[in-house]
Amino acid sequence: MATIEILGVPHAYELTAPTSCPSTLVFIHGWLNSRGYWQPVIERLSGNFQCLSYDLRGFGESQCNTDHKFHQNQTSLKAVRAVNTMVVGEACPEGLDPTKAIAPRVSSRALDNPYSERKTFPQGVEMIKANARDGLQTALINPFDSLYTPFAYSQDLAVLLQKLNITRAWLVGHSLGGTIGLWTASQIPDIVKGVICVNAGGGIYLREAFEQFRSAGQKFLQMRPRWLSQLPLIDLFFTRNSVARPLERQWGRQRVIDFVTADPEAALGTLLDSTTEDEVNRLPQVVSELQQPVYFLAGADDKVMEPKYVRHLASFHPLFQYSGDNVIEIPNCGHLAMLEQPDTVAKEIRKLVGSV
Repeated sequence: MATIEILGVPHAYELTAPTSCPSTLVFIHGWLNSRGYWQPVIERLSGNFQCLSYDLRGFGESQCNTDHKFHQNQTSLKAVRAVNTMVVGEACPEGLDPTKAIAPRVSSRALDNPYSERKTFPQGVEMIKANARDGLQTALINPFDSLYTPFAYSQDLAVLLQKLNITRAWLVGHSLGGTIGLWTASQIPDIVKGVICVNAGGGIYLREAFEQFRSAGQKFLQMRPRWLSQLPLIDLFFTRNSVARPLERQWGRQRVIDFVTADPEAALGTLLDSTTEDEVNRLPQVVSELQQPVYFLAGADDKVMEPKYVRHLASFHPLFQYSGDNVIEIPNCGHLAMLEQPDTVAKEIRKLVGSV
């Protein structure tokens, strides 16, 4: 495991050896998960493809300590003023070169503001200046966006790819990670050559259902004391939750660990900020505008993201045609396809990436 700093936050990642394939497979985990869930699939693919897996900000081992988070909060106002200056084209703070702080490849959509009542990024202006001094072309941050939207996480990924000198990638995202992959493809289309969404879909905002989901999610997050991981047999519950057939017990234990150790602010922020009406309704438009191939792997028995919702989002992409040509449904599979059916997931990824 290695770490790399992205806008002040250490990100844990693993990168396999290069191969003859020109594209790197980039694996993005879902909510309350971590990069390790992709390991069974990566083991089956790393002989043919270079594979990158990483922990999203606030999850797994990509977390700040308390003192660092306090420093971030103290510098948030300076950061927002600095980024606002870059966006509107006013005089920049002393020593800051906006041509180095803003990536030239970022889509003009990043300058739009389809949101209201947004929170602000707590990154400090000193971090931005440091990146500028290092010559790093970081992706543009939308100051109106929240720290925990899929768009915000796509900006993290854009910087990660740049720092690792990955210029050609296929993104493979699970659940929320699939949404992050779609946003990333829209922002850096010259780097992202395709997206494979696993157990990811949506794009239909049902107010009552989403309000119930958000409320239940908040209560769920309140029930995660650290000692929960020591509770006898609690891992057995996690081997059966959201899957079609029980997982190996090691994955139940890992799910417990990731559940109790996720940063509280990130866990709640991603839940709330990815399920607003604006976010849900925006996603089909993102998919419809993508020029790269986009495929969807759905679990036939997925109760979290049912196949009908996967097909709905997939239908906005040209590859859907009239019969869902870009959707692959996996039998006897729930919401964790990469753990339940790693052979099938790896086979489909190999086939899809190799066909382009």
